[in-house]
Amino acid sequence: MQRDENFSAYAGARWPALVRSAVLLGCTVQDAEDLAQTALMRCYVSWAKVMKAGDRDAYVYRILVNAHHDSRRRRWWGEKPAADVPERAAPDDATGSVDTADTVRRALSGLSRVNREVIVLRYYAHLSDPQIAEALGIAPGTVKSRAARALTQLSADANLADLRGGAGHA
Repeated sequence: MQRDENFSAYAGARWPALVRSAVLLGCTVQDAEDLAQTALMRCYVSWAKVMKAGDRDAYVYRILVNAHHDSRRRRWWGEKPAADVPERAAPDDATGSVDTADTVRRALSGLSRVNREVIVLRYYAHLSDPQIAEALGIAPGTVKSRAARALTQLSADANLADLRGGAGHA
């Protein structure tokens, strides 16, 4: 029973970050939840390996990224859209944060897949370069060069410049 308790505690603590990371990798919120669930399911199946990993978070993020790659290779996820979407209660107006999130998501979607993965793992998941290298199966120098290229591209994004108050106010 110790195994289940350890896994449950880990999964509960990491669930929100895994879902948000999947969204930043390019998934919809629903797909991100499915992806995080898939990654955690894979972790549970091989929990002994996860526990023995030198860096558990890097190992789990590697599983998440690999699951993301697998999901993009498939043509169909097995779900069909509903004809009618049920109405939801209107939350407090969060237009500004939605606009900001949309701007960031669009800027990230303009990056190549590999550069977006590095940026998400570094700046959202707060993994170090060695952890990112382990999670993606690449050299630490490659992490640095991909991050530099991605940051150069993001710094030139006009929409992000608007968030900063214009190009002259960065």
